[in-house]
Amino acid sequence: MDHYCQPLPSLPLFRRKRLAGLALPMLLLVGCQTIKTKQDASLSSADISIASNSPAKKTSRTTDKTTGKSKLAEVQAPVEVKQEAIDVEKGVEKNVEKEAAVITNLWQRLQQGMTLDVDLTNKRIQSELEWYKNNQYSFDLLAERASPYLYFIIEQAEARGLPLELALLPVVESSFDPFAYSHAGASGLWQLMPATAGEYGLSQSWWYDGRRDVVAATRAAFDYVEMLYSQLGDWKLALAAYNSGLGRVQRALKKNARDKKSTAFWHLDLPDETTAYVPKLLALSAVIKNPKKYGITLPAIDNSPYFETVAIGSQLDMAKASQLAGVSLNDLYKLNPGLNRWSTPPEGPHYLAIPSDKAEQFKAGLEAIPEDQRLAWTRYTVKAGDSLLKIAKQNQTQVSVISEVNQLTSTVIKIGQTLRIPIPGKNAESYTLTANQVTANKQKRQYVVRPGDSFWSISRRYGVSINDLAKWNNLSPTTPLQIDQTLAIWLTSNTPTTLNKVMRKIYYKVRSGDSLSLIADKFDIDISEIKGWNTLNSQYIHPGQQLTLFIDIARASE
Repeated sequence: MDHYCQPLPSLPLFRRKRLAGLALPMLLLVGCQTIKTKQDASLSSADISIASNSPAKKTSRTTDKTTGKSKLAEVQAPVEVKQEAIDVEKGVEKNVEKEAAVITNLWQRLQQGMTLDVDLTNKRIQSELEWYKNNQYSFDLLAERASPYLYFIIEQAEARGLPLELALLPVVESSFDPFAYSHAGASGLWQLMPATAGEYGLSQSWWYDGRRDVVAATRAAFDYVEMLYSQLGDWKLALAAYNSGLGRVQRALKKNARDKKSTAFWHLDLPDETTAYVPKLLALSAVIKNPKKYGITLPAIDNSPYFETVAIGSQLDMAKASQLAGVSLNDLYKLNPGLNRWSTPPEGPHYLAIPSDKAEQFKAGLEAIPEDQRLAWTRYTVKAGDSLLKIAKQNQTQVSVISEVNQLTSTVIKIGQTLRIPIPGKNAESYTLTANQVTANKQKRQYVVRPGDSFWSISRRYGVSINDLAKWNNLSPTTPLQIDQTLAIWLTSNTPTTLNKVMRKIYYKVRSGDSLSLIADKFDIDISEIKGWNTLNSQYIHPGQQLTLFIDIARASE
């Protein structure tokens, strides 16, 4: 949506400083290339190990005085370099199209925009580098998870003139899982806390959580980190503040200044998580900048948009959107992870991320359907004992939606009154946000255990408790399951379904004053489930104890 792509009204302090301080030196640097040989003009492509067939190009870094944006331009000959310097001075961006044509692998584009200083002799960074060197699988997984989102994130960072190392923050924050949720309440790719999200314009409701919206949350995260940099004047400190809070970093800085100690990040008294956080990101950027040096291969990601944000104008059933775009519901939810329910929010935001190659098809289909066919509708006759809240829950909607559709001025309804209610256009099981979720029915089911199954995964798949599942089969919740073992599962009309549940495993450290009851209430889970997941034989827990929890983050965001 255009709302999220508008430029900031004014450049932040760090960008104004960069423009003033870098324009002339960078221009002189380009001019100096005229006395160098072609061999000296750039690093050899042998220093970069990427799964790509893109030809290596020699480049020279310049700074556009109009945008303050650093870019690489191909060096062909001394005379042309001089001309490029003149073009940069005039604000002409004649090499942008050439650069886009040359760089076909997104990792190369990321490498060329990395500007942070990384001290490879630092022991904390070295420790992280050792881990990365021995984990090729992590980079394979990173490429797979990041590929739908990374182009958009890099594009947004470049538009702001930010160091492209910041595009790697979701690796450290969430492993590029848009549904990631922490026990502290942070959510999404960027792990934004509710208060921070609200401050930067991300709404959270029954229908929608802006912290998980890739488009909106990326904008908010970059707004936030720019603010931190403007306050602290150093990227390492800004990253530390992103992790632990601006106030905590400022207090650590004041303490060191008072004690006449260094105020560099490496000397501050910060939480253990934060002291590891910054080296982890810097080490990761070092590996991605020069993967061959560390024995790592980066699976190629196309340097092209994966999705396009399309304005939809008003509420739209996700099943209808899936049909119009020719994209599976699961794939559509992965691109729009901020949606909690079966449709886009009635109050907006009114846009969807659609795969780029399906966007035109989606736009044409959306324009062709009448407004009243965007959602499915039913007519409901009010019965004795009904309330708007009860009717809303039965139909997976909200009281406010029913009130708005029926132009109700109060929550009072009468027996025999007819209400028009928007409903999911498909059966509940069609709206799965995670794989293998099914709805309940009124029969005994036989389930054959498969590799990777557990009491938890099976119980979540069928919307039953772990204890019930164990009891029905005369087993203990801690009994190991065997492949091909047959389990009985009893489902009734009252069995809760897993519709719209987005389950995530988290680790919760027990705090002073905690009890199983308080933790269960906090995460909307059962005490029996906590005991089953952690093989607890009593109600007693102690501060510092770590518990494994499985929570529905869609519900946790309400």
